[in-house]
Amino acid sequence: MGLVRLECVSRLQVVSGKGGTGKTTVAAALALALATEGKRTLLVEVEGRQGIAQLFETEALPYEERKIAVSSGGGEVFALAIDAERALLDYLQMFYKLGGAGRALKKLGAIDFATTIAPGVRDVLLTGKACEAVRRRTPQGSYAYDYVVMDAPPTGRITRFLHVNDEVAGLAKFGPIHNQAQAVMRVLKSPQTAVHLVTLLEEMPVQETADGVAELRAAGLPVGKVIVNMVRPHILDEDAVRSASGDRRAEIAKALAAAGVSGADTLVGPLLEQAADHAQRVELEREQRAALNRLDLPSYELPLLSEGVDLAGLYQLAKELRKQGTGS
Repeated sequence: MGLVRLECVSRLQVVSGKGGTGKTTVAAALALALATEGKRTLLVEVEGRQGIAQLFETEALPYEERKIAVSSGGGEVFALAIDAERALLDYLQMFYKLGGAGRALKKLGAIDFATTIAPGVRDVLLTGKACEAVRRRTPQGSYAYDYVVMDAPPTGRITRFLHVNDEVAGLAKFGPIHNQAQAVMRVLKSPQTAVHLVTLLEEMPVQETADGVAELRAAGLPVGKVIVNMVRPHILDEDAVRSASGDRRAEIAKALAAAGVSGADTLVGPLLEQAADHAQRVELEREQRAALNRLDLPSYELPLLSEGVDLAGLYQLAKELRKQGTGS
């Protein structure tokens, strides 16, 4: 898979992936990587998990755009946790000027009813808020944000989540809701959008990535890159293990003893077992890389951080992404 630059026209970067692949971490690192040299990025989450706040070691995000980080060259990252109920109140005010009546509906439970009973409407509201940020301009005419990065639902739900036009077709064939859905789809199916899928070099995440790519393509949604996360270094392959086994066991023990390792004779067996496990993992990862190559998509790769992902680790991952072409 070649490593190429994110297209500058893709101002909405949607990040999805199978649960456990680190999609929220990747979305946060991508936002940092894009916010370089004075650029402004808005990082949004739509699942109510407050994962972004945890990664940036800040308090829970409110329903407002708040600056949470400064990237290299003075770029800024803002964050927003989109709440469907609050987005619906904004929507009612925008199109129907309900004002206090909208708040009264919330007290009566009507807002919660609308966002629960009609999930298609809920998705329109969530994606619509992100698309509004993409289109928004300053009084001087420039875009308010250079990029918007969405930490989206997992791969199994991403196509339905983004394909909001079909979701609301049976609910509203005309009027403000229909028009809003159409406006959202114009952004989501345009070159302004790229949907990236995060995976690991493991069979299930790779298969779910392949399925997700097929579904996105069938729906006419723009597939961006495959982002391979938590990549571990390759130290030994099977040839190296074979060369270290058999007649060379005594040689390995002698080398360990010369290095000052006590009990070298008893360590050779366990060390070779670990080496064999490593070689097997390398071979399995090679097979998964081949499967990803068949998707015919460019990729990024991010290393496994042995100490886990804290704020410093997040900046390290952003640096890795910049090396591979983002933020330019």
